Amino acid sequence: MTEKNYSMTTEFILIGFTDQPELKPLLFVVFLAIYLITMIGNLGLVALIYMEPRLHTPMYFFLGNLALMDSCCSCAITPKLLQNFFSEDRLITLYECMAQFYFLCLAETTDCSLLAAMAYDRYVAICSPLQYHTRMSKKLCILMTTGAYIAGNIHSMIQVGLLFRLTFCGSHQINHFFCDVFPLYRLSCVDPYINELMIPIFSGAVQSYSIAIVITSYFFILFTVFKMKSKEGRGKALSTCASHFLSVSLFYGSLLFVYVQPISEKEDKKDIPVAVFYTLVIPLLNPFIYSLRNKEVINAVKRIMKKYCIIF
Repeated sequence: MTEKNYSMTTEFILIGFTDQPELKPLLFVVFLAIYLITMIGNLGLVALIYMEPRLHTPMYFFLGNLALMDSCCSCAITPKLLQNFFSEDRLITLYECMAQFYFLCLAETTDCSLLAAMAYDRYVAICSPLQYHTRMSKKLCILMTTGAYIAGNIHSMIQVGLLFRLTFCGSHQINHFFCDVFPLYRLSCVDPYINELMIPIFSGAVQSYSIAIVITSYFFILFTVFKMKSKEGRGKALSTCASHFLSVSLFYGSLLFVYVQPISEKEDKKDIPVAVFYTLVIPLLNPFIYSLRNKEVINAVKRIMKKYCIIF
């Protein structure tokens, strides 16, 4: 018998977006701006909800946690992306890869559950307004949010645990700007069949149950709204749900494209623009989607600014 000596890979090179040096400063500035605005927008929204008693309602409780997870997603991906624009080797260790994917998976899975919880909250508010405070109790909101974080951690631990069964002994170049699972599968010298099977099973289950809740909630919401006799009430109800439905559509659309389509049809280069969308653009947009058309948030910002301007 002949023994094969493999040089086991513990470091990878993130190829990123481009090898053209003249484009790197521009891309660095663009993604740095996106990162700063994302962090200021999301953490500012968390702080605003915490500081303003009038925003201590179930909807804003879920929204604050969604903003926190969007910050987590951005922090998992963007710092290493920015570093690699001016790094000569663009190296990332295997354990950094695992950590990066863990926090990304945690944020995205938790977001799915939080968006489902927000859809249910809007359903109760519009379809059963007299029972709203009874049905959307503080205890239920805490349980739903805790469940979202538990589900996010369990899913992340399963996916990262499955990555540890792989060994990497060939090429160590990842044709992506972060450590996503599919580029890692292609570098594995162990058959990743089990991993490839588990991705659509677990990701499909997470997204299916949350999408089912969202669709069911909005079906009853629309049914109730169109039965309203008041045009003003109908417009207010639709306006309240529009921002949430837009965020849900963008988020689920990009995740379904990347993680639920057949593995055989996937190509890293096609995934990169979509990955930019759900890892960088959506966390950037969410605070503005939920805030700019929301009078309660705008009024809360004005009250906080007025209060602290008087103090200083």
